[in-house]
Amino acid sequence: MSIVPRAIGTPLDRLDAPAKVRGAAPYAFEHPVERPAYLYPLQATVAAGRVTGLDVAAARAEPGVLAVLTHHDAPRLAVADDAELAVLQTDEIRYRGQIIGGVIAETPEIARHAAHLVRVECAERPHDVVLRPDRDDLYKPLNAARFGRGRGELQNGSPADTALGDVEAALASAEVALDATYTTPMNHHNPMEPHTAVAVWKGGELTVHCSTQGATVSRDLIAAALGLEPRRVRVVSPYVGGGFGAKISPHGYAVLAALAAQVVDRPVKFALTRRQMFSLVGYRPAAVQLVRLGAGPDGRLTAIAHDVIEQTAKAKGYAEQVAECTRWMYAAPHRRTTHRLAPLDLPVPTIMRAPGAAQGMFALESAMDEMAAACGLDPVEFRIRNEPGSHPETGLPFSSRHLVACLRDGARRFGWAGRDPAVRARRDGDWLVGTGVAASTYPSPRFPGNATTIRVGPDGHYTVMIAAADIGTGTWTALTQIAADALDVTVAEVELRIGDTALPDASPAGLSSGINSWGTSVVETARRLRALMESRHGGTVPPQGLEVTADMPDNADAARYGMYSFGAQFAEVRVHVGTGEVRVPRLLGVFDAGRVINPRTARSQLLGGMTMGLSMALHEEGVLDPRTGHVVNSDFAAYHIATNADVGALEAYWLDTEDRYTNPMGAKGIGEVCIVGTAAAIANAVHHATGVRVRDLPITLDKLLRRLSSD
Repeated sequence: MSIVPRAIGTPLDRLDAPAKVRGAAPYAFEHPVERPAYLYPLQATVAAGRVTGLDVAAARAEPGVLAVLTHHDAPRLAVADDAELAVLQTDEIRYRGQIIGGVIAETPEIARHAAHLVRVECAERPHDVVLRPDRDDLYKPLNAARFGRGRGELQNGSPADTALGDVEAALASAEVALDATYTTPMNHHNPMEPHTAVAVWKGGELTVHCSTQGATVSRDLIAAALGLEPRRVRVVSPYVGGGFGAKISPHGYAVLAALAAQVVDRPVKFALTRRQMFSLVGYRPAAVQLVRLGAGPDGRLTAIAHDVIEQTAKAKGYAEQVAECTRWMYAAPHRRTTHRLAPLDLPVPTIMRAPGAAQGMFALESAMDEMAAACGLDPVEFRIRNEPGSHPETGLPFSSRHLVACLRDGARRFGWAGRDPAVRARRDGDWLVGTGVAASTYPSPRFPGNATTIRVGPDGHYTVMIAAADIGTGTWTALTQIAADALDVTVAEVELRIGDTALPDASPAGLSSGINSWGTSVVETARRLRALMESRHGGTVPPQGLEVTADMPDNADAARYGMYSFGAQFAEVRVHVGTGEVRVPRLLGVFDAGRVINPRTARSQLLGGMTMGLSMALHEEGVLDPRTGHVVNSDFAAYHIATNADVGALEAYWLDTEDRYTNPMGAKGIGEVCIVGTAAAIANAVHHATGVRVRDLPITLDKLLRRLSSD
């Protein structure tokens, strides 16, 4: 009997790569349909008010125009209270860039030209788009969302506030104390593939080829908006060109494409432009964070308070869990976290890679660096000294937690031991050189709503089917490896099908939950298939083949353990004394991510996240004009994203560990933890290099130059 080599842990090339490089893997907009029409939207140019007049005569008279949709004549939706999905149902304008109409034409060029012929009149009302911590309309959300939407109770949310002990008394009596405010701006996702939808009606049923991170949830939301049974809507999305959270739900563009296709009785293609994506598909909300720490003379924390004020939309509430990470990171007997929302006349925010933790850990890890200096301790040693033995708030043990090992291994690889702790101690010509460290963390959840079908034919070939998504992370490959091991066959004997609601339901790709959730479902279904083959067919495949469908089992251990990924990130920066320019020649991360399914795709994920964290630290900021409610740098010319020239040496490592409680593969999430600590590590390195503490991202030269030149 031959022994099948294990697939998990093998650095397998991406199975979808050949099709992608040949152009044979179609993305949503590329899906061929017969006689497609094209849609171009009309958008509001005021931040608040009402549409009082629409002159569409010139647009409708343009040759090639098939229809012009407005709130006067668009089909009525079954669900009209969702400000994102209920397009063209009212004359109310809730934010600048809101869709207020659409032109459908024979070509995209005609549609775009005709859209500019429409004359729009608005009754503008005063708008409010400025996030200030002293607002009198701040409100407490019922919870902070890990996934979901709305002002009410949200799926998989966490409490908005937590408290333990007497924080104020502990801070007042602390030998060493820190009270600092940190801010993070609006960030925008900007995946390579724009948001697109191709809508096709046939026999009262709708098919949408859509760039989405979650085919199942997109189907359910589109069906609900249109008043259809979910079985009458099919969403197809086998290949997605990035998402970062912006594509976790369909937004209004998919519903508008469906309405347009219904009106003209033809397939309709709709692709958002880069500028339109800045207002129509969500963004990371801006936040103001007050972090207060207290410690004793031994450098052990006695109190932690993390209070967050963040923006949301008046149109539709969204509460991001910015301070949630502080609840499990460090030991302290007295602790508090709070979240308050500022409702603004802005587009609706959404999750963006490592939602909450990306902003929250910038503040917490910057504060830990400041506190380490105040206590006279090395930043690595200070973090290790405050390592908790169990979850600091719930008291639960961690399923696995190797943060100390990440810090120590990272320090060794980075050469931290030779670091001079004094600021401005290293200089290379006109460049000040510094190093910094920060810890990383993110939950490693398993979400419900996953099922898998596995079919084996008489030839021994297995087909594994689940409506999972690959947004460029390697799902096609990793799930095939998991299935091969669970079935005890080779990768070549497994065919994976994903990204289609004709397949069994799947939760969205995001929040480091994908492989945890889908992989568990695949393993469970494989287990049942093998058991059935053994009990009824003597361990062989019957002549007619065999098929099994199974739901993902609940994880009983989720209530008994805290499940998180961890990491340590180290950065070297160079700051020019004359210009304030910041360069990052080296980033190094060591991660505690359980068992790694595919080292090649995992390393790609980690490097990508670290690069995105560098971009967050130094470049990315949605610049809002308070006079108009408009993000003025809504293109790649002005919204800078880190590219090759901005990135120096990147090193990503992980510990050889396995988590026995998160899922049957022993894996933990990697998609988020790699971005989380990067911004703080860079900010801490900038302080070490210059002596200037920048608490407001991004770290641009204007925040450094004045203080550098005055020294």
